Amino acid sequence: MIRISNSRFVDDQGRTLMVRGVNLGGSSKVPDGATHLCEEFLNYKYVSFVGRPFPLEEADEHFERLKHWGFTFLRLLVTWEAVEHEGPGIYDEEYLDYLRAIVIRAGEYGFTVLIDPHQDVWSRWTGGDGAPAWTLEKIGFNLRSVSATCVPATNHSSTGSSSDMIWFTNATKLATATMFTLFFGGNDFAPLTLVEGVLVQDFLQNRYINAIREVAKRLKDIRCVIGYEAMNEPYSGYIGCEDIARPMSAFNYIASPSPFRSMLLGMGISQKAELWKRKFFGSKLVNHTIAGSEGSRVWHDDSGCVWCRNKVWDFDKKGKPRILRPRHFADVKGRRVNFSSDYLLPFVKLFADGIRKEAPNAMIFFEGEPAGDIFDLDAGELENSVYAPHWYDALCLVKKRYLSFIGVDIDRKKLVIGKNRVRRSFAEQLRRFTARSRSRLAGKPVIIGEIGIPFDLHHRNAYRTGNFSRQTAAMNRSLAAAEESLLGYALWNYTADNDNTRGDRWNREDLSIFSRDQQTDKNNLNSGGRALTAVLRPYPVATAGEPLSLFFDIKSKIFLYRFRHDPGRDGRTEIFVPSYHYAEDYEVIVSDGSYYKDASTQRLYYSHGAMLREHRIKIMPRS
Repeated sequence: MIRISNSRFVDDQGRTLMVRGVNLGGSSKVPDGATHLCEEFLNYKYVSFVGRPFPLEEADEHFERLKHWGFTFLRLLVTWEAVEHEGPGIYDEEYLDYLRAIVIRAGEYGFTVLIDPHQDVWSRWTGGDGAPAWTLEKIGFNLRSVSATCVPATNHSSTGSSSDMIWFTNATKLATATMFTLFFGGNDFAPLTLVEGVLVQDFLQNRYINAIREVAKRLKDIRCVIGYEAMNEPYSGYIGCEDIARPMSAFNYIASPSPFRSMLLGMGISQKAELWKRKFFGSKLVNHTIAGSEGSRVWHDDSGCVWCRNKVWDFDKKGKPRILRPRHFADVKGRRVNFSSDYLLPFVKLFADGIRKEAPNAMIFFEGEPAGDIFDLDAGELENSVYAPHWYDALCLVKKRYLSFIGVDIDRKKLVIGKNRVRRSFAEQLRRFTARSRSRLAGKPVIIGEIGIPFDLHHRNAYRTGNFSRQTAAMNRSLAAAEESLLGYALWNYTADNDNTRGDRWNREDLSIFSRDQQTDKNNLNSGGRALTAVLRPYPVATAGEPLSLFFDIKSKIFLYRFRHDPGRDGRTEIFVPSYHYAEDYEVIVSDGSYYKDASTQRLYYSHGAMLREHRIKIMPRS
């Protein structure tokens, strides 16, 4: 069983564990597994997520494959909508039964499981996934009008090439930004808004936490479940916006009206919206367009704009809209607000308290806003928790191109040129997470909750040619950086029903390391795998000490590992040695001690000697 000791994950023997896993799975975000389908989009009460990530009868195939590939950890996607889609307090018992069965089966294959209450830009009705539709309706949104009036980029209603990945731009659109603002800060920013007689923030947070508690009730006796994530990629919404008359530049792309113009669009008042073009860092204003359909309101007639009701803006005597509080979302009681410390941290603590009423020993995983800041923690605060940020090769992810000599440092807003510089930069970016934990998070253990690459690079050329060399190089560049930084990770992602046409079946994403369209032999566990040369890597599963350095070269297949043993600890160090790379026997060179190989489990077991503190292991193909 995994537990936390200081800043490390350790097993029952006290050995340091390096987490290697996958996110399961990309199509779990939607009930039918595809956002290109719009049938019954508004018939949200009677959907079902049973069968996501895959039907129970297919579980053995997928778990056997993932185990064969050396993974030991699953970040299992569970959306709020999947649990509570019909209405507040009405839980989908059939789905919860299915989920329990899937988790039990995962445990039988030796996996540890993290429950990820996944969301992206709030919900399917705002261009993403996560929250049930009724959360929007309770605030007064008319679901039939959200897409037309607030212009969220939703795959089922949009057209374009496979290179368009724009769903993240919905973060600043009216519906998404409003819901996140109310969820995290409604008590401060919308004190006049009540739902069922309760302040809107309290209503939304309590409903969310209770839904995930319902999951915890079903899983609390299953030993392989190690914890629960508070929320995937939380957004601040409007919180911190210094002037609602100005566009929120972080996610500007295509038509991006300012918060105030978005509010007017929501009232059916056509607006001039800025047209933006994505650049390496931020966006560039290139033109203007008229957005919205005059008279088409996003609010139900009897409710009106929630921000008008909370006196952020109103109409003057001549009926002209005017801003009353331009800094409404920036200051509270005369103090500048900080989303991470003032709103995200209190929520994470509330979530932890709720989950631990069902699962007292559960680890709580948390992250900050994408490419944003994180709160500070004091020693002893938020105990038994894990910092789980996400990291991607940003240029490769957004542009769907792999350029070996170009990278981006998002934190420092810097373009990196040169292969070696890019390699060093990526490793440095990942090491910052560990440094941040040491300096600001009381040394919480760190795992990269998402890392991966899109496989539909360069206009899906690999699907026509069968040549995945660019994907392999891109994946290797990212995972080598994770190795150099000594961080565990969960690959995004494994989607059981991925295909070359619709990818992961959600908003044109195609990052799955497995696809039926690449599968030619169902009896071969590797068949269907993508870029396996880079994905399948030898690594220290469990170390009788502290890892010091890790290296793997996918061309020479040379693996180097160095660690310092813990005094008084004699446990064996366990290395995963994938048969994919070492089909024949392989050579092992160690600094001291002894070892033996187990081909049936693809493991090398090493027992260090007592004379040295630092130990080295080298693995290479036998010449």
